[in-house]
Amino acid sequence: MIASSSYGSWPSPVSAADVASSSTRFDGARFIGEEIWWAQSVPEEGGRMAVRRRQRDGRTADVLPAPWSTRSRVHEYGGGAWCATEDGRLFFVEGSDQRVYVLASDDAPTPLTTEEDGTAFGGLVWAAGRLLAVRERTATSGGERAIVEISLDGTGARVVAHGDDFVAQPALSPDGRHLAWIGWNHPDLPWDRTRLHVGRLRDGVVGDAVSVTDGAASVLQPVWSGSDELLYTDDASGRWQLQRVRPDTGERSTLTHDDADTGGALWMLGMRWFAPLEDGRIVAVRTNGEDSVVVIDPADGSTRSVGVDGASQTFLEDARGTRVLITTASASAPLGLWLLDADGTAAPERLAGDDLSALEPWLPAPRTVTADGPHGPVHAYFYPPTHPELRGPDDELAPCLVWVHGGPTAHVGPAASRKIAYFTSRGIGVLDVNYSGSTGYGRAYRERLRGQWGVADVDDVIAAARHVAAAGLADPDRLAIEGGSAGGWTVLSALTRGDVFAAGVSRYGVGDARALVADTHDFESRYLDGLIGPLPETEEVYVERSPLTHPEGFRVPLLILQGSEDRVVPPAQAEAIRDALRAHGVPHAYVLYEGEGHGFRRRETTIHALASELAFLGEVFGFVPDAPEIALSIGALRIADGDGGREVFIDPAGDSAHAERDLRVVVSREPLRPLFVRPHTTEWAETVRAAGFTATEDDPDLFVLLPTLDGE
Repeated sequence: MIASSSYGSWPSPVSAADVASSSTRFDGARFIGEEIWWAQSVPEEGGRMAVRRRQRDGRTADVLPAPWSTRSRVHEYGGGAWCATEDGRLFFVEGSDQRVYVLASDDAPTPLTTEEDGTAFGGLVWAAGRLLAVRERTATSGGERAIVEISLDGTGARVVAHGDDFVAQPALSPDGRHLAWIGWNHPDLPWDRTRLHVGRLRDGVVGDAVSVTDGAASVLQPVWSGSDELLYTDDASGRWQLQRVRPDTGERSTLTHDDADTGGALWMLGMRWFAPLEDGRIVAVRTNGEDSVVVIDPADGSTRSVGVDGASQTFLEDARGTRVLITTASASAPLGLWLLDADGTAAPERLAGDDLSALEPWLPAPRTVTADGPHGPVHAYFYPPTHPELRGPDDELAPCLVWVHGGPTAHVGPAASRKIAYFTSRGIGVLDVNYSGSTGYGRAYRERLRGQWGVADVDDVIAAARHVAAAGLADPDRLAIEGGSAGGWTVLSALTRGDVFAAGVSRYGVGDARALVADTHDFESRYLDGLIGPLPETEEVYVERSPLTHPEGFRVPLLILQGSEDRVVPPAQAEAIRDALRAHGVPHAYVLYEGEGHGFRRRETTIHALASELAFLGEVFGFVPDAPEIALSIGALRIADGDGGREVFIDPAGDSAHAERDLRVVVSREPLRPLFVRPHTTEWAETVRAAGFTATEDDPDLFVLLPTLDGE
């Protein structure tokens, strides 16, 4: 029998520790000899990236044991941090020093490059007996990137190709005579405009190079399908479509004409969206909101699904024969590594990743949502509260957590995850929004954010939130918004510029656009040229758009989660937001995680952050969660008693000697956003009355306080 129980307080089998243990990240997978190798994070080992293999007998073993961890920091986000030879030699970038090592058999790893400050390697490729990589040097003025060949005798690396501000995805032709790669220059990002270069190798170094494309579109992933033929994808048509070109003659043809993308935002060097099969067919990812995997026959243009549909986060890792390796997630399965057969002769097999089959009764079925927004349709996925034994009361609507993805040039799709179930199994809905600027819907949708960051994204999340509330899927008075990095910017902007959300959660969110430009790394240093405008010409726009310019707009509770070692959004920005909240008497909590960077990786951090978020929502929305209590700091409230005023400090989360723990502050949903206070002692009740504050009509012990604003 299904019982009725208040939303937010449902008992759940999903703990924060479960979420932390399942927060798996992957960095590539390959067929190596008769085995399958892949890189996978190990949350219980501090987020270490291990290289693992499935052996011929089906058992899984570590290739790269602890404490070694393969992680690149090229462009800050890395990717392509390892590769291997058919005979089982592993080349990898060690995360701690960014040197490239080789591991052969059971020997200890041996360094192939020297340790240099500001030098990192990524995008490793083994081809025709040569080890290629992208090398980044940030110690030089403006930064320097090049395609390099790393000597196997430990003598270092030599430059093979360079010239652009950024380079990526080197591809050596089968005969070893030509190198293809992509490059781009400031102020573009790789999803804006790139060029496909091809150069003839002379003594192992590119001599004459030509640009095969004109640089007007985003070109990605060059792959040789023969010694004189290249495959790649570009979005000149408005969608990333597969292309084929002969560099020697310039003859080219478009292989797909779909209303879908085979490509995406190249945040990490190892990202791939297609692979040629040995018989000339191509297996590819297609994205139009959701991902599917198809086999394309260039001979007749036919396309056939391989049974992966309604997916997200899908990348084509490798192909051999008709066997295909992909990483993907779906509505019924979280992110994992899968082995497919292109001809469908074998069922898909999950090789790595979380198994949620035991939680199936608690997993929400995602609903596709399209809201009308001022800039056009807004796409999102809604995950309703789901529990096999409970439902909400008939007279109550569920609270809803609106998620804003980072990037902002990124994408979310329908995906099962313990993190979503952590909230929905407790009676809290989740709305995951692909606002203007997101990938997966074509270039026009991405470019809706051009010059409009802090405007179109805010309008879209508000439109999506109002849509689910109007549809009766969420309580309009209990809408919270949560996001990290660029998503955190949208959270802060939505709170300062709108009145739809009753609470916010910012994870390392951007509060000051000019500070972001000054502090961030080179890869994103000109990102805001397109999102807001070039500096210094549009500095006034940067100032006006930044949430910290409008501290008076913060009126609802905010939870701030920040890493102490964040180089993209340093703690100073989070602490400026905290100080603004204090100054305006807004309930808040600030948590600084020592040793964490831009994106939390440690298991204990994930556990604490999730539990804090749940406790925060319970405190604000008035339900009792199964999480440790969180104390909300308020700051200083001035009670004017006619004698110059008296300050009452209400800061239960702080260590101040002035902290008063016998006052409970509750946020009002009234238009003026006053603060209500309920004294827990007779002395405090008399003090509040003597100061001239009146009780509410319905409750003689509930008084109204207004926070002092800038000393008023």
